[in-house]
Amino acid sequence: MHLIQRMKVWKELRQLEQRAREEPSPSTFVDLGQVYINLEMHDKAQRVAEDGLALFPRSTELRQLGDCAQRGRRRQQSKEVRARLTRAPNPKLYRELAQLYVELGDAASLHSLCQEWTVRYPDDAGAWLAIGQARLLNFYRDLAAREGQEAVRCLERAVQMDGREPQAHKLLAELFYRIGAVHSAQVHLSALQELQPDDAELQGLLDHVAMLEDHGDDVRALLGEVEQSGRLVHQALAGAGTQPGQEASVARVREGLAGVAELAGVRKATFIKGSRALVKGAIRDGRDPFLRIVRVIAKSAHRFARRLDIGSASKTVVDGDFGHICVCVYGDALAGAQCDRGADLEAVMAELQEIVAGALHIVGGEHG
Repeated sequence: MHLIQRMKVWKELRQLEQRAREEPSPSTFVDLGQVYINLEMHDKAQRVAEDGLALFPRSTELRQLGDCAQRGRRRQQSKEVRARLTRAPNPKLYRELAQLYVELGDAASLHSLCQEWTVRYPDDAGAWLAIGQARLLNFYRDLAAREGQEAVRCLERAVQMDGREPQAHKLLAELFYRIGAVHSAQVHLSALQELQPDDAELQGLLDHVAMLEDHGDDVRALLGEVEQSGRLVHQALAGAGTQPGQEASVARVREGLAGVAELAGVRKATFIKGSRALVKGAIRDGRDPFLRIVRVIAKSAHRFARRLDIGSASKTVVDGDFGHICVCVYGDALAGAQCDRGADLEAVMAELQEIVAGALHIVGGEHG
């Protein structure tokens, strides 16, 4: 950047900082944060997003700014770790860099790194653990059976190479009980308990899993059923009970869905976070085609956004003989509605965005 350009940027920065203090608004905080990002000052951009959210907690744009700043920080860290790894390679740095790539969702860099890792340290289970983590994140996001199968293959390989790798046991145990393979999960939890006998949180997880219904140990078949139904069999321990503020958030979502359903031309409406859904309208059950279509649209929007590196929020309208399907998605929270032709799509999308923005902290949901 030339000197004159830098002077202009710093002048704009001072003006935005003053405006944010004197006339705070979401757009001002976003503009200020974007200037910091352009200057590669991602820590300051993160603080701006946090300050803005303290004043405007329902702003989707500020949450998106925070995510963008966080991704920028991780990219910077990954470059620094990569440079250290090139100078003095060791398994610890490989693990650190792999974790950053997992958090960034950078599958290509992770795959390349793990190939290098396994060649240099063939007896280290860390590479298989990292790939398994990445596949598992993909599975929980999309509920795609193939991703789940690959996650199980990689994590089981890590356990075979190093039976004392606690993270691999923990990830396999959670995946197994959530798809219904409760007895298989208990095997890994027992192994984990031997490694960490004084872990009180682990005992709570063992007690939780002991109360769940077992659906067999055919993992491939159970993953296929999860993909077909579009939902996991059992909740994670964190979602088994009501968290502080969750009841109020769920109530707001229900109220918002009722408002969407009352708009002229709206046939069905849903809010989905993770594997659970709240619904309004003529929806039969969790296998209703409308719910599956909404999930597919959300997945496609996420992939497109990641490919272009433009964040993780999206608003989409799909037209067809059935009318319109409107979807607003942010992270793993999404809201959708099916509308007749002639419906006010701007009003529908505005309501869906309000629902998603106001419900980002819900842990789970329910059909109803």
